[in-house]
Amino acid sequence: MSSTFQRIHVVVLDSVGIGEAPDAAAFDDVGADTLGAIARTRGGLNMPNMAALGLSNIRTIEGVPAASRPKAFYGLMQEASSGKDTMTGHWEMMGLHIATPFRVFEHGFPDELISRIEEHTGRKVIGNKPASGTEIIDELGAEHMETGALIVYTSADSVLQIAAHEEIVPLDELYAICKFCREITLDDPYMLGRIIARPFIGQPGKFSRTANRHDYALKPFGRTTMNELQDSGFDVIAIGKISDIFDGEGVTKAVRTVSNMDGMDKLVQVLGEPFKGLSFLNLVDFDALFGHRRDPQGYGQALEEFDARLPEVYAKLTDEDLLIITADHGNDPTFKGTDHTREYVPLLVYSPRFKDGGRELPLRSTFADVGATVADNFGVKLPDHGVSFLGELKG
Repeated sequence: MSSTFQRIHVVVLDSVGIGEAPDAAAFDDVGADTLGAIARTRGGLNMPNMAALGLSNIRTIEGVPAASRPKAFYGLMQEASSGKDTMTGHWEMMGLHIATPFRVFEHGFPDELISRIEEHTGRKVIGNKPASGTEIIDELGAEHMETGALIVYTSADSVLQIAAHEEIVPLDELYAICKFCREITLDDPYMLGRIIARPFIGQPGKFSRTANRHDYALKPFGRTTMNELQDSGFDVIAIGKISDIFDGEGVTKAVRTVSNMDGMDKLVQVLGEPFKGLSFLNLVDFDALFGHRRDPQGYGQALEEFDARLPEVYAKLTDEDLLIITADHGNDPTFKGTDHTREYVPLLVYSPRFKDGGRELPLRSTFADVGATVADNFGVKLPDHGVSFLGELKG
């Protein structure tokens, strides 16, 4: 490779794992296989663009032919941190190692925490269980409107979510409640990754969530490659929920999205803008709409829709661009429960500069290799974890 890249674009296909990790047993995830299971359930996946990059050269995926001359460098990444949640995966990707996993509350939150919320707000709490955000609003929305009680729920992630009708609990009040919850759940025994305000509108039977969602995340426990880039004058454009995941740390511009396809629209727009540094996109629908809801058919369709958008991305790339497509954990929609799954994630690294195509990269023993590669490319301080694969990209 004759010189470094002016721009690196990291696209995280949220939860698109590619088979159980070696330590899957420690997470009760033996047999999890997100991509493989979706392909088998659907009788194959139609993903010609990912096929050309080398997806099935990593590992055979039904319906996706292996490329005789892959366009990308390809391989597997294994998570090193003690967790399988969104924040752990993304933080590790940018150079952090998370030794203590964030807490999840699969049976709801302790009475002590609920009592503190009720005492502080003067409102009762209803719900307090794992649930789909749309389903719990349908279930408890009418009671909430009648009583003013807060709808509190969680998910397989380390998250406390509070749903409230905008005409019953004004946004300013809802946000203040969430800030209080953030303050009291930063450390043990809770150590929650995120508090999320989930406002909605409408009437019983016709409720809909609004765009006024707000996340209150933990700040990363240390400096990341994004901090180093920002401090050195590079752009760090966070697309989708990336800014929320990092609580704005190391972000020079945040771009909101409402869906996978909107995320791809925003990525294409960003690619058309002049900048030097990193764009970092999370496509959350794979996880939120299909993985947790155990919908392999919808998941497969979403994967095919993503694949169909890749030519628009390629049209904006030059020899000065590097595209990295990967994931942050698994979420096998055919597996037991509704939790994330401990899996390898795919790694596909492409640039128009690679005129002779790519080849297999050695197994990456931590997601932090991505952050190390980005830091290496821009000449900023390397993270404490991870090994750059920049020198392995010859093209």
